[in-house]
Amino acid sequence: MSLRKPMLCLITAISLLATLAVAQSPFPATPAPKPPLGVEEVVKKLTERNRERQQALRQFQGTRVYRMEYRGFPSDRKAEMTVKMSYSFPDKKEFSVISQSGSKFIISHVFTKLLEGEQEAANDENQRHTALSDENYDFQMEDFESAPSGARYVLRVPPKAKSKFLYRGRIWVDANDFAVSQIEGEPAKNPSFWIKKTEIAHKYTKVDGFWLPVENHTESDIRLGGRATLTIEYKDYKILAASPLNGIPRGSLDRAVAQVIEISP
Repeated sequence: MSLRKPMLCLITAISLLATLAVAQSPFPATPAPKPPLGVEEVVKKLTERNRERQQALRQFQGTRVYRMEYRGFPSDRKAEMTVKMSYSFPDKKEFSVISQSGSKFIISHVFTKLLEGEQEAANDENQRHTALSDENYDFQMEDFESAPSGARYVLRVPPKAKSKFLYRGRIWVDANDFAVSQIEGEPAKNPSFWIKKTEIAHKYTKVDGFWLPVENHTESDIRLGGRATLTIEYKDYKILAASPLNGIPRGSLDRAVAQVIEISP
């Protein structure tokens, strides 16, 4: 997802018209619902439930599809790579390439580096420094909203350190399961001089008690005028070993075989 604001003047005009319409409406605006919990309690429950879900997943495998398209100087390029991933608790990840096509430069300098970086970040110490926790972020309550999937807390997440492995932006936390359902933001530190701006968006869905990423989307503006779009699609995962979550019957976990599953980075 991109946070760009094309046609700024037109959008501003539409916003002003909408504001004027609301101001002249005979019906008062419905106030946003008040968050039932404060930000500290939300973060505490989020941390506890994330730890519980991570401990419950012992072994799984699945498929990822990496796609990247670059448009700009010196030439347009694109590539795609499909990878099978196997995970074993607590931090072992193995990748095998099923297929690849397109730019060899993107495959070797982007896709391969992503896989190497993920393996390196999987150990406990690196996870601690990159986790969505109050050790790494100052959480701020922004909103409490209703959605088709249920109520969600919207939190601002300013990072406590300038690290390319952290990000600044906002997260949406499911009000029932205290799991992240959506992330929008940008890296806390620019990963490269050649990149002017990077926008990231992650989406998650619930499968038999686990909240799982379904898509990662990143767009980067290059200083020489180009633009790179990277997406990662998650699918065809199988749980090979798992412990029951609190309140989740063992049979539900057994039925999770062949469902999409992944641990949040």
